[in-house]
Amino acid sequence: MDRGRTAPPGISATSDFENALRAEGYLSVAGVDEAGRGPLAGPVSAAAVILDPARPVAGLADSKLLKPAQREALFAEILAKATVGVAFQPAAAIDASDIRKVTLAVMQGAVASLHRRPDFVLVDGRDLPYALPCPGRAVIDGDALCRSIAAASIVAKVLRDRLMARMDDAFPGYGFARHAGYGTALHRAAIADLGPCALHRLSFAPFKNGTTENC
Repeated sequence: MDRGRTAPPGISATSDFENALRAEGYLSVAGVDEAGRGPLAGPVSAAAVILDPARPVAGLADSKLLKPAQREALFAEILAKATVGVAFQPAAAIDASDIRKVTLAVMQGAVASLHRRPDFVLVDGRDLPYALPCPGRAVIDGDALCRSIAAASIVAKVLRDRLMARMDDAFPGYGFARHAGYGTALHRAAIADLGPCALHRLSFAPFKNGTTENC
């Protein structure tokens, strides 16, 4: 699991995207991001967050730039002050399709789980989900640039990390609480020793290439 980095001064995401959309009449803007696209095991998670301008959350930034304690503190504040929707797709869904399609589906699911419909959606990355309930825009590096997307990245990562920590008890020996399913040396050594478990994405290398003995 990544340990995070302390975000240097000046890297916090801004409200420029949301403010511009509100000026155009889109008052309820949801930011969307995913976590867990690259790991060898576990689900893909996604969050959709509608921030309340009247209840600002300070220090929002790309979740990868934050230490775990910072993410946890911001996660609690986001849940207390914002409208949040989340969704997950398991490894089996990834194996039955492909990671890009499943990532877009889980982000769409996070938007659908919001208890109020947004007027506009900002999505991290290059692609928009297929069937959003409103207009949307993909924002490259959105988790670093846009506050609502940064908030979504924090929620998605914290929830996925917590889930993978619980899976450490259900599937002992793999070290999921330490690496959250990413392809670390520890994880690869465990796969070589134990073989894959029900959480592993068998469509990913090293599984699909039959190289688990040397991973």
